[in-house]
Amino acid sequence: MKITETHIKGLYILEPKIFKDERGCFYETFNSKLFIRNNLSYFFVQDNEAESKFGVIRGLHYQHSTMAQAKLVRVTFGEVLDVVVDLRKGSPTFKSVFSIILSNENKKQLLIPRGFAHGYSVLSPSCLFQYKCDNYYAVSHEAGINPLDMSLSIDWKISEQDRIISSKDANLPFFNNARLD
Repeated sequence: MKITETHIKGLYILEPKIFKDERGCFYETFNSKLFIRNNLSYFFVQDNEAESKFGVIRGLHYQHSTMAQAKLVRVTFGEVLDVVVDLRKGSPTFKSVFSIILSNENKKQLLIPRGFAHGYSVLSPSCLFQYKCDNYYAVSHEAGINPLDMSLSIDWKISEQDRIISSKDANLPFFNNARLD
């Protein structure tokens, strides 16, 4: 597996080695020994999965304080624009946005450290999105940033008339009013 750090410290793109033949393909999606060899010390405790249709924008979500989560995200069916925002105060990339296309075709994954807001938009007719977390979900520590916050300049690749955003996400605060610890 190829592991590449992005311009944001601690944020990695993972690209598996894919073995293809007439039956299909095989690839490894996670290997603890590989993470340890690359000084990526994560112990994942929860797996989540979301199924969505074209136009859905989920996020930007995070958990704060002691319940912050690192995530290893991937798409097993379909295609998304995956987006993260650096919320780490004091980071040289604070408030920086990073986006990447994740799909069942490219089989890329994104390793997101704690201290990031995360979201995605569905670019295919439907998708199946999976992610591992290194901390348990806690509703009392749930937080988010409005995905349409103009100060972040995120192009979700979905036209305004095709966007499907939950009322919960549409009512999240903008970055300047979000809870950041």
